[in-house]
Amino acid sequence: MADEFDGMYETFKAILDKFSPAESVKRLEQFGIGPDIIEQIRERHVRQTIRIKELEEPRAVVLGNRDTWYTGPQPKDKCWPAIVDLLRKDDWPQDPAIKNLDDSSTRIVSLLNHPKEQAFSTRGLVVGYVQSGKTTNFTSVMAKAADRGYKLFIVLAGIHNGLRRQTQARLVQQLVEPNPTMWSQLTGLDKDFTPQENPASYFGKNNRTHVLCVVKKNATVLRKLAEWLAKASDYLEDCPALIIDDEADQATVATNSINPLILRIMGNLPRSAYVGYTASPFANLLIDPSAEDLYPQDFIVNLPKPEGHFGTEVLFGRYALDDEDPEQLDDGYDMIRSVPEDDVACVRPATRADVDGFEPVITDTLRKAVEYFWLATAARRVRATGNPHSTMLIHTSVNTSVHNSFKRPLEHLRNRSAQSLTDAAFLSRLRSTWEEETDRVPAESFGETKVPFDQLLTELPGVLDNCRVIMDNSSSEDRLDYENGPVVAIAVGGNTLSRGLTLEGLSVSYFVRAVSAYDTLLQMGRWFGFRNSYADLPRIWMTDELAEWFRHLATVETEMRRDIDVYMTEDETPRTFAVRLRTHPALRVTAAAKMKDAVTAASSYGGKRVQTHYFHTSEDWLSRNINAARNLVKAATTNAVRTEARPTEGRYVFRYVPHSFVVDFLSSYKFHEKSPENDPDLIIKYIQKRVTTSGSLGRWNIAIVGNPKGGAFVFAPGVAVGRNIRARLKVDTPLDDFADIKTLMSRRDAAVDLPGDTSKLTEQAIAGQRRELLPDIGLLVLYPIDKVSEPIPSSNPRKKLLRAPLNAEEHVIGVGLVFPEPRGEDSEVHNYISADLSNVLIEEEDFSLLDSEDE
Repeated sequence: MADEFDGMYETFKAILDKFSPAESVKRLEQFGIGPDIIEQIRERHVRQTIRIKELEEPRAVVLGNRDTWYTGPQPKDKCWPAIVDLLRKDDWPQDPAIKNLDDSSTRIVSLLNHPKEQAFSTRGLVVGYVQSGKTTNFTSVMAKAADRGYKLFIVLAGIHNGLRRQTQARLVQQLVEPNPTMWSQLTGLDKDFTPQENPASYFGKNNRTHVLCVVKKNATVLRKLAEWLAKASDYLEDCPALIIDDEADQATVATNSINPLILRIMGNLPRSAYVGYTASPFANLLIDPSAEDLYPQDFIVNLPKPEGHFGTEVLFGRYALDDEDPEQLDDGYDMIRSVPEDDVACVRPATRADVDGFEPVITDTLRKAVEYFWLATAARRVRATGNPHSTMLIHTSVNTSVHNSFKRPLEHLRNRSAQSLTDAAFLSRLRSTWEEETDRVPAESFGETKVPFDQLLTELPGVLDNCRVIMDNSSSEDRLDYENGPVVAIAVGGNTLSRGLTLEGLSVSYFVRAVSAYDTLLQMGRWFGFRNSYADLPRIWMTDELAEWFRHLATVETEMRRDIDVYMTEDETPRTFAVRLRTHPALRVTAAAKMKDAVTAASSYGGKRVQTHYFHTSEDWLSRNINAARNLVKAATTNAVRTEARPTEGRYVFRYVPHSFVVDFLSSYKFHEKSPENDPDLIIKYIQKRVTTSGSLGRWNIAIVGNPKGGAFVFAPGVAVGRNIRARLKVDTPLDDFADIKTLMSRRDAAVDLPGDTSKLTEQAIAGQRRELLPDIGLLVLYPIDKVSEPIPSSNPRKKLLRAPLNAEEHVIGVGLVFPEPRGEDSEVHNYISADLSNVLIEEEDFSLLDSEDE
């Protein structure tokens, strides 16, 4: 009986290929199958769909109760099994890599409409990570959709020929070549879309092949495609189409030409699903959901971070979020090298007027970066494992004439270095660089073995001989070509290298280009991705300011993804989805045109922690803060209801101090201007609003947290604690009058005014106790920080190396604030921070290609 039922269920699954679930049930009734059996079949199908809906990863937020008709691959499938075979040949492990890819692509396909529905126009968004395998993911989605009857596949592959060609090659390799009789192609490796004479040959009832079309986001190309599809309308009624928008935040959102043309293409396809893929969804999430646009109204999927992926946080570190213990976060890998500000003018024109005739100078840091690239490439050859290609990226400007000016000096450096391989001084310098770099980043920390200098030396002549200097830009005929054997290349470029394009074996980046938006900055990071067999070797040379921007961006990205996950567990829909994006004083979230539908977010501090980690180091600035702190403590000693002194712990708590003294302190204490989240005017406004509307925050606990072993710091007569040690983040060329200590408050400090032993309380337990015992009381913590603050030795060698002495001119006062959670609706205050870019030469993405005549 069980075998008979299994056979009926397989019949049902076969019918599902041609009909929607509801229509398939009707077909079973027509076959004379009884209602009890049909109900059992339906229940099994529901169980399968629930399994897919409830997958832990990837998380998704979905509009309404979309039919999850797709329950995974079937034995008769052709396209998906072919991809699995290719991945296994590339040494992908079944678990977790292939299994995770299977699950995530199944979840996405399950959110598409059934291809046999009469009409649909779906819009979704998939959020991944830069260089994390998004192309493999959408190729898998296309394969599974093809296996179930989707006919036309249009892939919008960026705005440059390089990315379009690379995408076409990948899709041909993974979809077309394994099943050549199942596919027709409207585009080729070197041929973007051109109208075909006979649409019936692609879409007629006698043609059962799938149709692949990989196009650039270029107005001329998309207009031709839209017009051709309009002429083929007689054949498209029965043509389910999947449109994949790779780099969906680029050129698609808020462009006068591309956006309407994509909508026009969809308008010509009665059955179409549009799925955008991006690692920087800032622009996509700021589209007005109510407008007739490409807002992902039907679903948003958040892909998990793949194992072994080098991302923003891993490389640059980030700041702790509200509910995190800062001690659990490290400072990122010690792979970032500093480019002095004085070098920037040598490698990038200072103004637009300086572009013509610009001649770059090979500075010491650029020379060292190039020499290290050759050493790392030689070491990889000694190891003889992993990616056979090795690439260095030099990205200083968007201007093609600036790129081209690097060719002669870089080739001269290569030729001179090749001739110097017998020169003792040259070899001594290379040896010194290699020993320094391998000491700072031990190979053993990444499961690798250090390559001795004398071993890699034997490979250096071949590396220099193979090394090409390539100008990869829109005006150059040079292109990175990884299809014809191992490549060793120094690639100089701009926009053609900064979006989507995979730089194979990327080992070294030299990056000083100024940008003004989160998404542009994030996408410039071609060094993100996988570094199998050489995870210890990548290095990035950039200015300290850019490194700080990336650290901030890592925090923004983590917070944004956490917001997405929160929405996904709160039964929200894409139409009620409004991710908060924290601001930065020198960066926009995205281009101004893409923010036209954004609104100023309301800020509320309920349940939040605010802390200082940026400081000036000048005596005048610091002395003002010392005076503000001493005035607060003096007021607290006379106005507190109760004082608790714990000098052996280096702690004081002044309980129930009137909020007016906190407001006075915030008015006189100077927060660093790089800390928009520490806006004293906004915090004061919030406190006053809570006091007047709910009576909350009328009283505060003022705490002092010191180090019992530190030198004494006196706040007031009889109130002194030892100074804390807070070393600054290490940079190769420290900025004058600036320090970033990254971490101030520990989890225990947020419980300093709670009773008993709080050292082992979790974040959730601390929040619970504060809700119960101090529901209306704010906490302000003062930290006296020693002005020298030598780094404390750590058992983690990587962490120790990323810290340097504070070396301020005066002792520093750090401040942390803990706000109680509101019992009802929280008070909201508004603020808007725009970037002051008046003193920065900003090079935006060049979108002139969108409307250019395609070659």
